[in-house]
Amino acid sequence: MINHVVLFKLKKYESQSQKQDVIATIEDALLSLKVKIAELKYIEVGVNYELAAKSYDICLISHFENTDELDVYRVHPEHLKVAELIGEHAVERAAVDFEF
Repeated sequence: MINHVVLFKLKKYESQSQKQDVIATIEDALLSLKVKIAELKYIEVGVNYELAAKSYDICLISHFENTDELDVYRVHPEHLKVAELIGEHAVERAAVDFEF
């Protein structure tokens, strides 16, 4: 199995409620991929409880049977739509993929 972990740091917003709304939209979009992409075996989205933290805001954890399935996910049209949405709001991204 492949564990795909991605962290996102969002841009600054005028208010915490605006940031919370953006985070909720991104979280919903990511979680919706579970029913849209068969290769995606598991998905979890974690939100940093401290919205004003200097660290990352969102953590995505997803599992795939192998790297071929991860590669299918990466170019899947539904994933690309969500990636575009995140790209509108993220200023940093970090990812690690590892076997477990």
